[in-house]
Amino acid sequence: MKTGAQGDGGLAEGGSAADIPPRMLTAYKKAVQQVGKHAPKCRGMRWPILAGIAKVESNHAVGRNIAAGGDIRPKIYGVHLNGSGAGGNTTAFPDTDGGKWDGTAQAERAVGPFQFLPSTWDSIGKDANGDKQADPHNADDAALGAALYLCGDGRDLAKRSQLTASIFQYNRSNEYVSNVLGWIDQYTAAAKNPDLKDVSAKVRTVLKAALSQRGVPYSWGGGNASGKSYGICCSPGGKSGAAINGFDCSGLTLYAYARAGIRLPRVAAAQAGVGQRIPARLGTGALKQGDLVFYATAPGRDSTIYHVGIYVGGGQMVNAPRPGTVVRLDAVNAMSGYAGGARLL
Repeated sequence: MKTGAQGDGGLAEGGSAADIPPRMLTAYKKAVQQVGKHAPKCRGMRWPILAGIAKVESNHAVGRNIAAGGDIRPKIYGVHLNGSGAGGNTTAFPDTDGGKWDGTAQAERAVGPFQFLPSTWDSIGKDANGDKQADPHNADDAALGAALYLCGDGRDLAKRSQLTASIFQYNRSNEYVSNVLGWIDQYTAAAKNPDLKDVSAKVRTVLKAALSQRGVPYSWGGGNASGKSYGICCSPGGKSGAAINGFDCSGLTLYAYARAGIRLPRVAAAQAGVGQRIPARLGTGALKQGDLVFYATAPGRDSTIYHVGIYVGGGQMVNAPRPGTVVRLDAVNAMSGYAGGARLL
């Protein structure tokens, strides 16, 4: 399958259900429920798999209107696959649908939130929303079509090797596969709710406070003991938080711990000096729920700590990663330079 538009593309930077329009998330979950009817031998289909594909292909149709029935307007079109080189296409694909789906009879172009070629859609498209038409511009139909395409002839997508093969078939690019897998892993982590039943009252207070902020945008310099706030200019990459009401990493930790009556310094490197330090050499297995988690450019030198999160258990942390993202659940090993933790509770 050849794909067209790539949404915001780039390398996977993590994500949570918070960055998916609710109607699109509904479509992904509905497709998982329906796929067995059409592909009974398929195993392991999950909504994060579909979300990973749609994130890279169209950024979940963000910015479009998604009707209650799933129709997406304006429609999403990829580049004309005429071999011109525009948009990275170098191979011409002759028209197969007379413009029915892609709006042009001059050449093929990928369509919809999952960027199907019309010829591919004709072979796998199904009606998922009950309107008696299989439409790649409909969120429900497109999500089910993607699920069926990925399932192939009875793949078990719970097996990493088969999941990887299915994504490679979708777009024969190793970079694309890595990107989609990264998003799938992040959405999978975000879909899991941490178990807080066996933690102390103060740890539960901190974790609930942090988790309640999922979906709040990252703002450089944003966040304080009272909650989210407008940030400042500018990050090392030149990103300003002055117009963004949200949190940066240490602003989030400062807020969450304040809910339990613990006052933290404002920046991550200074927060490493509070409480019982957990050396990086002990590994992430030494972390307990509620611990601060640090990252440094030179682990072992706390003055180089550049990032902090809050460990929630199961290898995950509540995290405000970087400009352009939101507060979310991430794997502890999703960031480089693990520098240990600190236990305050």
